Amino acid sequence: MWKTADYAGWGRVHTARGEIARPERAAQLAALMEDAPAPAMGMRRSYNDSLLNDGGRIIDMTRMDKILAFDPETGVVEVEAGIQIGELVRLFAPRGWIPAVVPGTGFPTVGGAIAHDIHGKNHHVLGSFGQHVLSITLLQPGGGRVVASPARNKALFRATMGGIGQTGVILSAKLQMIATPGTSMRVKETRVESFDEFLALLDASTFRYNVGWIDGTATGAAMGRGILEEAELTDGPRRRALPAVTVPFDLPSFALSAPTVKLFNAAYWRKVPARGNVSVMPIAAHVFPLDKLYDWNRLYGKRGFHQFQCVVPVENAEVLKQIVAKISRSGLASPLAVIKRMGEGRAGMLSFPMEGYTLAIDFPARETAEVLIAELEAMTVEAGGRLYLGKDALASGATIKAMYPEWEAWAAQAEKADPKGLLITDMVRRLQLRGTK
Repeated sequence: MWKTADYAGWGRVHTARGEIARPERAAQLAALMEDAPAPAMGMRRSYNDSLLNDGGRIIDMTRMDKILAFDPETGVVEVEAGIQIGELVRLFAPRGWIPAVVPGTGFPTVGGAIAHDIHGKNHHVLGSFGQHVLSITLLQPGGGRVVASPARNKALFRATMGGIGQTGVILSAKLQMIATPGTSMRVKETRVESFDEFLALLDASTFRYNVGWIDGTATGAAMGRGILEEAELTDGPRRRALPAVTVPFDLPSFALSAPTVKLFNAAYWRKVPARGNVSVMPIAAHVFPLDKLYDWNRLYGKRGFHQFQCVVPVENAEVLKQIVAKISRSGLASPLAVIKRMGEGRAGMLSFPMEGYTLAIDFPARETAEVLIAELEAMTVEAGGRLYLGKDALASGATIKAMYPEWEAWAAQAEKADPKGLLITDMVRRLQLRGTK
């Protein structure tokens, strides 16, 4: 069952080599966890080393993707952990239900969504993914099967939501979906002139879904300009979705040079007319914009890329403005930069969200970018914010521990579930999150 292979996260900066097992049935997974326990991974959409176990074993859960039960009256669905979020949208939107929270891509698995307590474009309304998980079934080292929920094994449940896979391998989960009137979204696009205007529009938005693309190259009065997208679910007629295309090979480094990115960003900003734009599109076309371009991580070349994602409290928004200004002056930003308003909702001890503004931006993996990211991390600490464990590939353990005040309570639950450290991954080792204070 075990086969040796090389693998990596989506950012492709960190890599690993080791034995991988791909169980297809619950009985196979149970046997693995009894005889040869190992951490789990899904579609490898985390950008960093949270899913890697270099030199060790890993369990690939992507073949365990069955729907176990569905109640069409309540929208409660029980699934195996390997099913993809986008598949749930595809299957259930025509039946009037979709997952309450989805990320910017449909490829992550439910297990991965739980392990990172993902957030989406509606966090300010519905919170994080884990807040809509009704229960989970975990297989722990030695083969023990444990059910946890907000009311049963509560501490274990909270340690698992956003817990980067350290409390056991998720076998299945029961989710509460939300109703949708149809399979479409009505999207309003607004051209935004500056950073201050962006925050004001995000604060004033009454839409359930909102997200902003921000031009990470604009300076001066235009610094922080971008496009705000606000959306609602609808049953209205929609335009036809464009077919997805594939990046066929790793691009050379000059493809994302500073002049090229600056020109692209300026053109992209102008694609929305000054009067704005309203359109109706398939749900997936709006909530999963990254999926229109398969293998888009190859745009950054063989060396890969880093994504810096922080959240900063509302009262310290001025620091986020300074972060955007530093990025724009650096000339290192890629076209992929997103800003969102977040609410209070978070489900776990290591969950990322807090009420405030989150910024996510990609940088080609270069030494200059790593120096810049270190400076941005320090500014985030200053602002009382935190970094997203699903994206971070560079921070120190001391930095992360300072940002997550419940990390010791989380570590205690992880040690209880996995006393021999058989589920520890490269990220946990890098950040020294277990076995040390």
